[in-house]
Amino acid sequence: MKTCHQFAVLREEYEREIGYLSAHSQRHAGRPSAKASAKQATTTKARMARALSGHVRRCPECG
Repeated sequence: MKTCHQFAVLREEYEREIGYLSAHSQRHAGRPSAKASAKQATTTKARMARALSGHVRRCPECG
């Protein structure tokens, strides 16, 4: 699937945020903040999927 530059930028931003949250969760395992970060990472993955699919529907270059 060929995608545009904006799709790649949007995906990179979400993946970076998910990486930060996952790393924090692993570093602080056993603490309440780790559990919150893990849950937020899962939520962010769902938001990324929704944002990227919406982009593909609207973008003439991607869709």
